[in-house]
Amino acid sequence: MDIREIQEYLPHRYPFLLIDRVISVTPMESIHAIKNISINEPQFNGHFPHAPIFPGVLMVEALAQAAGILGFKSAGKKATDGSLYLFAGADNVRFKKPVVPGDQLHLHAKYVTHKRGIWKFECEAKVDGQVVARASITSAERTL
Repeated sequence: MDIREIQEYLPHRYPFLLIDRVISVTPMESIHAIKNISINEPQFNGHFPHAPIFPGVLMVEALAQAAGILGFKSAGKKATDGSLYLFAGADNVRFKKPVVPGDQLHLHAKYVTHKRGIWKFECEAKVDGQVVARASITSAERTL
């Protein structure tokens, strides 16, 4: 999926759209997406000015956005149709290594279960094949 198709599935826009490309997605199974980390992003003005590190909370948000696309694709819905996947929770969050400008963050989410509009995913982020973050993500499906 390129950025135009991603924008059909996610309601987020700059500066909060954190998915640049989807490499692969298999509904009800998994997704592999990419976030390119650039020094030009606004968070690096303050995190940290002389030692830029991509904030962990944004890594978790990027994982949640990838999981949201997987949920939309699995349900056959789109944000442009008036559906939303709201970030409802993150458990077992672990950060293994810092992510810095120039890195390419590979986002992986695996479908676990869904029941009554609540979706669960196991997620991990990698840079150069090494895990930099992990989380269990919960999303709530809503219609506008």
